[in-house]
Amino acid sequence: MSDVLDNPLTACLARTGFVAVPAERMHALLKAGGVTARDWQDFAESWQRMPVDRYMADGGRYRRRRHAVCHVAPDGRVERLPARPHYQSRDYNPINGGIQRWFAAVEDNSLNNATLAALMRLAAPMFSALAPTVHRWYVEIHQFRIEASGDTQGQPTPEGVHRDGVDYVLVMLLGRQNVARGRTDIRLDDGTALGNFTLTEAGDAILLDDHRVLHGVTPIQAIDPAQPGHRDALVITFARHAPVGESAQAPDDV
Repeated sequence: MSDVLDNPLTACLARTGFVAVPAERMHALLKAGGVTARDWQDFAESWQRMPVDRYMADGGRYRRRRHAVCHVAPDGRVERLPARPHYQSRDYNPINGGIQRWFAAVEDNSLNNATLAALMRLAAPMFSALAPTVHRWYVEIHQFRIEASGDTQGQPTPEGVHRDGVDYVLVMLLGRQNVARGRTDIRLDDGTALGNFTLTEAGDAILLDDHRVLHGVTPIQAIDPAQPGHRDALVITFARHAPVGESAQAPDDV
């Protein structure tokens, strides 16, 4: 375990169950991983082409989303998998859980972007160091755009403070425009607050141990109600096993 703790980010994750990485540090890590300014710009720009999430049980139209799945080795090497549904039991997501949700696929240009590859090479060794018996991670990649306008709020986590039902989670902000609030809350099961902060700069990130802590984000609201606002985020989850069977068939309209 001593070599694991040599990485201060991993050490903090092991000690507290989460670690926040400010944008300046994240960009330095990505640059060291071969990511250029153009790579980042192209990756962030893909959030402009997000279809509406059709599975919001609350009837909301404030969320846009794309999804992809892959296997990731402990060193961050990625094996892309065919499209599959996203599934959470109602134990973890009482609002939208309990069904297979087929989202539009993450674009190939984004999956092939150096930014995503560098994030995998950063996160996978950290999580694998804390779970050395895992030889291959089942990873889901989620692009989210949460929108707010007028008096209508956008809810990044309509299910409230929650677990995702995986092992580890990476959340990174890609940008925000004309929105206030959106505070991230990290808690223990008994409600003890471990951290309360707002991701404001593109690149601000959090890594979470989903077994040890719960997380949630407060609603966002447009600063200028006459103009649209949004919050763009990337969520990558790492799990030991896939939550649903390989035989799932995508509907024709995905």
